[in-house]
Amino acid sequence: MGNQDTRVRGLAARAGGWSARHRWAAVGIWVLFVVLAMGLGSAAGRVDVKDSDQLKGETHAAAKIIEDAGIDEPASETVLIQAKDAGGKATDADFRAAVAAVMKAVEGTGKVTDVTSPYDTRTISKDGRSALVQFDMRGEADTAGDRVEPVLKAVEGVQKEHGSLRIEEIGGASMMKTFDDAFGDDFEKAELSAVPVALGILLIAFGALVAALLPVLLAVSAIMATMGLMGIVSHVMPMSDTANSVMLLVGLAVGVDYCLFYLRREREERQAGRDAQTALRIAAATSGRAIIVSGVTVCVAMAGMLFTGLAEFEAMGLASLMVVAVAMVGSVTVLPALLSLLGERVEKGKIPFLHPESKLRRKRAGNRESRFWTAVLKGVLAKPVVSVVVAAGALLAVAAPALGMKTQNLTLDQEFGNSLPIVGTYNRVNDAFPGGSEPAEVVVKADDINAPEVTGALAAFKAKAISSGASRGPVEIKLHDAQNLAFVYVPLVGGSDFDKAGQSLDTLRDEVRPATLGKVDGVEAPITGQVAGSEDFNDQLTGAVVPVFAFVVVFAFVLMLLSFRSLTVAITSIVLNLLSVGAAYGILVAVFQHGWGASLVGAEGVGAIITWLPLFLFVILFGLSMDYHVFVVSRIREARLRGRTTRDAIQHGVVTTAGVVTSAAVIMVAVFAIFGTLSMQSMKQMGVGLAAAVLIDATIIRGVLLPAVMALLGERNWYLPKWLNRLPDLTHDEAADAVAAPAARDDEGEPLRV
Repeated sequence: MGNQDTRVRGLAARAGGWSARHRWAAVGIWVLFVVLAMGLGSAAGRVDVKDSDQLKGETHAAAKIIEDAGIDEPASETVLIQAKDAGGKATDADFRAAVAAVMKAVEGTGKVTDVTSPYDTRTISKDGRSALVQFDMRGEADTAGDRVEPVLKAVEGVQKEHGSLRIEEIGGASMMKTFDDAFGDDFEKAELSAVPVALGILLIAFGALVAALLPVLLAVSAIMATMGLMGIVSHVMPMSDTANSVMLLVGLAVGVDYCLFYLRREREERQAGRDAQTALRIAAATSGRAIIVSGVTVCVAMAGMLFTGLAEFEAMGLASLMVVAVAMVGSVTVLPALLSLLGERVEKGKIPFLHPESKLRRKRAGNRESRFWTAVLKGVLAKPVVSVVVAAGALLAVAAPALGMKTQNLTLDQEFGNSLPIVGTYNRVNDAFPGGSEPAEVVVKADDINAPEVTGALAAFKAKAISSGASRGPVEIKLHDAQNLAFVYVPLVGGSDFDKAGQSLDTLRDEVRPATLGKVDGVEAPITGQVAGSEDFNDQLTGAVVPVFAFVVVFAFVLMLLSFRSLTVAITSIVLNLLSVGAAYGILVAVFQHGWGASLVGAEGVGAIITWLPLFLFVILFGLSMDYHVFVVSRIREARLRGRTTRDAIQHGVVTTAGVVTSAAVIMVAVFAIFGTLSMQSMKQMGVGLAAAVLIDATIIRGVLLPAVMALLGERNWYLPKWLNRLPDLTHDEAADAVAAPAARDDEGEPLRV
């Protein structure tokens, strides 16, 4: 067999061949790359997204004014003092004594400043049963949670002395500490448990320790390298902890998947009787090419996040894109080098009870097809019309609830339910002082903040905010004379109900501000706060949906068209992926918005989907779905190139990839499901949405709809209009060359091109 017969022209095949021939160099270059990336990233340090860059609109304008003025807003805390008895009043002697005791106790910690009495600030509820002692934490707001414990203990001490009253603390610092204590370890355990879960599933899939370790080690090394690269890149585009967590999830998923695809194909070819060199070359030309096509498509999908204009999304998109690119490069370079080095030793560490086959049976295993999927495919291909109608109808029914999707930033009680005592405090503060725990903040900038017209406008704004019905007060004004700024805090009517509070915010922005502060020349008065941030985030995200969707769909379509040179394959790929995403949306809405079966996943029907999740899921799922799609369609195309009929090629492609697709899907579902076990509803929504979508994609889409649709289309699967023949040819016909088998030919004796 001469070189001319076995030569391959694809990038993946050439990369794999070079790595196999220069295995120590390939491994050394990879290790050097990982070490250098980590070292340089550590030396450079990571620059995180600033608050002023998180959003556009008024929220951004307000944060920018505060940042430019050099004002570090402290973390504010509030102590609720409330009579347990309906007859108790803030004017009672024991109530006044409790207020004084709270003020003295928190001041005595030395950790707070600007302690105010409710009798001075008039923060007493309308029914007279509740009052608020307010103060600020000393030091930086970002680290206030680390210093708040002595203050919390001081408040607890006062509570013990006044049993007839409810005395409890809430604020930025105390919530930060509560969440860190309750969920910091939760997140860490979830991230750390993902690796052992993936390794356990790979052990079952391969039945050998070395073979199972390779994908995990390469995925982890890709993640480590990307962490270093994130530090370097963050000096151009800031990163965040959220981006780091998403990168870890995506990196583990695609890193393991890519190696799994490659390793299973190489193993399959060796078990079919081919020598190690030929098996490796075939794996490089087939699975290696599928990895590159899939990887580039996933990168394009992740790049869609860069079009949102939201700093957090841009960081997640860039981090995910980098880890996919690094994992893809590692899979087609260092993996073949390691397989060449290990040879038969890749089967070391066999687990007997998982694979008790004889040597002869193992040899035949390469050609063994999944009995389950063979049976399913037999029915699907026998009645493709029925299969399409039933499967597509079922998925459309599942997707139907998505038409009524409601998105919003979840409130504290929606996010955590009754799992934390601080949620009860949050609700009691909002009941007694609607909007008091999350007031709107008006940042007023003037040439002279003490000018008569400015002070008059501030007073008018304060009065009109209440008379307009947007707030019931008290409205607090805090001056910063040196910076010519004023902060106006306005509790919004609606409180923790973001819909009603949003209406109050609109009244402030559209009616109150123009009639007061808006009449003074040179005054800027952007309105920020949690409700404003949620509204601005929603507005910006809504505006980003169309460009992101269009970018991802169009570029994925073009990549599929160039990679398979088939208009039909490109169109069906997009339609099937959109159907998969739609079904995932439907499940999310049914479970988390309507509460159908919520208890089955340990969730609650919170009435809404967190704002960022739909777009995030679309980008992630559209990218990850291409993993399976490209892998399965590549195998079908390969079989067609080797002379099988389209129907036989579909049967062969689906059943021979069933094992690896199932293993990859189980790993993804298991990893994502871990995040579905967290107590935060937003994390549950993300975990359940991702896990459900991957499960649907790997079973109904790839196992039923894809083969049924392709069976109906027949030879039209490979249709490419003549006017598109000038497009670049990225197919390279690698599969037919790589297996050193004669390419299928048409009636005129010309090689078959599909």
